[in-house]
Amino acid sequence: MAVTESNSTTRQRAPRADAIRNREAIIETAAEVLAEQGTAVDVREIARRSKVGMGTLYRHFPKKEDLVHAVLRRDFSRWAESARRAAIDTEDPWVALTDFYQQALTGYARHRAIVENFALTWSEPDSAGIEQLRMVIEELCLRATDLLRPGVTTDDLLLLLVSLGHAVQLTDECRPQMWNRLLRISLDGLRADHQEPLPVDASPQ
Repeated sequence: MAVTESNSTTRQRAPRADAIRNREAIIETAAEVLAEQGTAVDVREIARRSKVGMGTLYRHFPKKEDLVHAVLRRDFSRWAESARRAAIDTEDPWVALTDFYQQALTGYARHRAIVENFALTWSEPDSAGIEQLRMVIEELCLRATDLLRPGVTTDDLLLLLVSLGHAVQLTDECRPQMWNRLLRISLDGLRADHQEPLPVDASPQ
């Protein structure tokens, strides 16, 4: 009797293991394809490259948006964590802040789907994405308080990253070093030796 139950359990568990493998394969492949081609990609290309049928893909992700969201949430979180690690490994607060932007925007430039969707995180934040990034920037801002011009806030630094992200999107293919120039210009404007008051943020709190 025990043998029969064990065999039955094995048969029941096998599809679940296959399903997990299939889902992971779909997400891994989708991440590669979305990074290369952006969100306009045809899901049939993802199914073909992950070696699963369309029925299997749709069982895991009934809508294309579900798959895109799952990949972006995972990749955005990895991207933010990679930038955070690079920053905390640097002792000098200003170098840490500079390296954070450099690492973040370099990773951003390599992922077309993040390029296309990052600006949405400002108005429609995802708790697993933009809030993770906000905490990293808040820590960097605190470390560099004495080096930043008076009045600079976490929101300023976060919106600067979003803005520079647009610059990456606009220039990376035709002028790939342009965003690097803009980054240096922007960071220079954040230095404490600029003492003139910043404009007041009149947006509702």
